[in-house]
Amino acid sequence: MAAIEYIQVRKGMVIVEDGQLMYVVDRNLNTPGNWRAQLKIKIKNLKTGTITERKVKPDDKVEQAYLDKREMEYIYQDGDGYVFMDTESSEQISLDKEWVGDLMQFMKENTKAHVVFYEGKPLSLELPATVDLKVTETEPSVKGATAAAQYKPAVMETGLRVTVPPFIAIGELLTIDTRTGEYLSRSKE
Repeated sequence: MAAIEYIQVRKGMVIVEDGQLMYVVDRNLNTPGNWRAQLKIKIKNLKTGTITERKVKPDDKVEQAYLDKREMEYIYQDGDGYVFMDTESSEQISLDKEWVGDLMQFMKENTKAHVVFYEGKPLSLELPATVDLKVTETEPSVKGATAAAQYKPAVMETGLRVTVPPFIAIGELLTIDTRTGEYLSRSKE
């Protein structure tokens, strides 16, 4: 970690305040004429998710956190964890089921994602923007159904549930948006 002045803090940086990692959501520097400059920063606690806004002196010091972002490949599930392998070093780590949460609904074996580390500990899992998953369950398509007809539920190979157009059938490969969990299109294999 390195100490920097608040004036050097930019949107998107991660800083350390009171031992907590804080993501800088926004910053606003106000320099009213002869008055002393004021800096407002909006920060998000990466542990609790709480967003706060603070006024700080531009020349006060703060610690900048250095995050290590590595591309990793999901290999397999092992008990209560998911094993990922670093694509460069082949080092393997196991991420706890509770820590990963619902994100694994988008991940099938051999899918690559980014794991962000802070001081050697995993901090977050960043998925690709879209993933291609196969439909394992859905109602049969009805002849003469149009795209304007009602959408129907489908279950993907990872257990993810999505809403799809009526013409989608079991076994089709679909592109899913990992941010919203929505069907985007049929995949071109």
